[in-house]
Amino acid sequence: MIYPIIAYGDPVLRTKTKAIPQDYPDLKKLVADMYETMYHAHGVGLAAPQISKGLRLFVIDSAPFEEDEEKKKLAVKQAFINPQILEENGEEWAFEEGCLSIPGVREDVIRPEKVIIRYFDEDWNQHEKTFDGMVARIIQHEYDHIEGVLFTDHLSGFRKRLIKSKLTKISKGDVDADYVMRFYGNKK
Repeated sequence: MIYPIIAYGDPVLRTKTKAIPQDYPDLKKLVADMYETMYHAHGVGLAAPQISKGLRLFVIDSAPFEEDEEKKKLAVKQAFINPQILEENGEEWAFEEGCLSIPGVREDVIRPEKVIIRYFDEDWNQHEKTFDGMVARIIQHEYDHIEGVLFTDHLSGFRKRLIKSKLTKISKGDVDADYVMRFYGNKK
């Protein structure tokens, strides 16, 4: 099932999420649906709040960032259930990020190059892993979502002022995306 992506301006994107209990019904189906929704929208990550679910869950697939077929085989495709970032470290670096909930807006965001995260997979196996580079960045971006933080929150006041009108348009439903979106108050 492909869910509509929740657009900037909806309070669900600003709400800290709740832990998922182990008896959560149809969790594997939800994870599969999130992957399907993410791929349909040509994303590399999707967090539960972006489909209007206030759950500590996100999925990623770093393959689209890999141009070489051999490197694509090493890409990380993973669901993160009840994740907790334990540490962010390493050299900070800038990269132009975007977000399915904020189509048409891309800005440089500075993040540390490594992240250590503890999480459960869909079979409730616990993991504690270190990721770096682009995979760490995708994880940090999606983790922000489950904390009610958007990539635009990392921008300087000057950059925020420059994109304010674009964000206002998105929140009003004045946006062109090639995937289904849902706007706060059912606009458009």
